[in-house]
Amino acid sequence: MIKIISEEFDPFAEVQAYQKQQQALSGKYGATNIFIGTMRDFNEGERVKGMTLEHYPGMTEKQLLAVVQEAERQWSILDVLVIHRVGDVFPDDVLVLVVVWSGHRGGAFDASRFIMETLKSKVPFWKKEILADDQSRWVAKNTDGYL
Repeated sequence: MIKIISEEFDPFAEVQAYQKQQQALSGKYGATNIFIGTMRDFNEGERVKGMTLEHYPGMTEKQLLAVVQEAERQWSILDVLVIHRVGDVFPDDVLVLVVVWSGHRGGAFDASRFIMETLKSKVPFWKKEILADDQSRWVAKNTDGYL
């Protein structure tokens, strides 16, 4: 499942609720990999006090679905949940949740990392940061996911 939302959310409650709804998963998964991305208060050496995340409705969901489908082709996974925030966000807010259920941990870890890294590099989200001095700037590139 893929959801783009503009309100705050509790990632742990989302995982529990989704997992309870998916009765087909019961007894089949041995691994659940959960990635939670939060907003930090710095970027490129400067303090950041807020950010606006924009997306292209329809296209963003389509691209995310293609990423998930590619992960399903590459790894033996049972289900995926991706929730991404848009709108105004602030430090410590949850921005993204990626959950992968699999029979074994290897597929869950690898598919989760693939989904997150591909999402950051290919899915149409745009970020406008508000700096500590109230200046704003568009984020031109994502940070290296392998730091």
